[in-house]
Amino acid sequence: MAVLVTRPQGDGEATADSLRSRGFEVLLAPMLRFEALPFQDEDAAGYDAVIVTSANALRAAAPQLAGHALLRLPLFAVGEHTAAAAREAGFGEVFSASGDATALSELVRARRKAKKLKKAATLLYLAGADLSRDLAGELGEAGFTVITRTTYRMSPVAGLPRQVCDAFMAGGIEAVLHYSRRSARAFLDAARAEGLEISALALPHCCISAAVAAVLREAGATQVVSVASPDENALFEALARALRP
Repeated sequence: MAVLVTRPQGDGEATADSLRSRGFEVLLAPMLRFEALPFQDEDAAGYDAVIVTSANALRAAAPQLAGHALLRLPLFAVGEHTAAAAREAGFGEVFSASGDATALSELVRARRKAKKLKKAATLLYLAGADLSRDLAGELGEAGFTVITRTTYRMSPVAGLPRQVCDAFMAGGIEAVLHYSRRSARAFLDAARAEGLEISALALPHCCISAAVAAVLREAGATQVVSVASPDENALFEALARALRP
C-alpha cells in the first residue's frame, strides 16, 4: 500500500524520500507543472529588500540572478525551505519566517521596527502567477512599496500516471498528501477524468492547511485531516495517525 504524493516534480521527489525514510511506500502524481517565466530587473538600486513566498520563484529566477546586484539585498523568505533556495541562488543575507505569509509579513514589519529597514522601504516580491493571498497589498497598507515580479507559473496536469491509475483500481493506495488548493483541485479533476473519483474520495487525505482540506471536503471526501501550521513533519505525523489501525 502506497502514499500518493501530488506535489510538483522536485518537491515531490524530496517528499517521497522523506516518506520512504519513515517506512512508507510512495507513488508520485505531480498535479502541477512548473514553468519558469522570463525575469529581468536591472535596477536593484530601487529596492531595499526582496521577499519570497515560494522556493519555485527563486529556482525560476536563479539563472538570471547570477552576479546580479539584487543578491546583495536582504531577502525575507516565507520559511526555511524557501530560505535555503535563496542561499543556493546566491543571496547572502537571508531571513526566514515560520512558514506562512502572516509570519513573513510580521518579520518584515519587525525588521522595520528594529530600524533594519526604512520606514517606507521598497520591496521586490518574486512570486508565482497565481497567488492565494494579496501579501503585496497587505504590506502596501502597512506603508511599504511592493513591486511584484512574476517569475513562474504552475499549470495543472490533466491526468494521472498510468501506474497511479492501476494502483487505485487495485486498491494499492492508502492515503493522499496535498500541499496546495490548486494541486488538490487538479487531483480531483484528474481522478474524475480517469473514472476514479469514488475510489479517490474514499481514502484519507492529509493536507498542509485547513484551506487545502476545504477543497477535499467540498468535493465529498470524508477522511480529511490538516495540520495547524505548514510544516511537513507535522503533516507526516498526521498521516501516521490517519493510517493507524
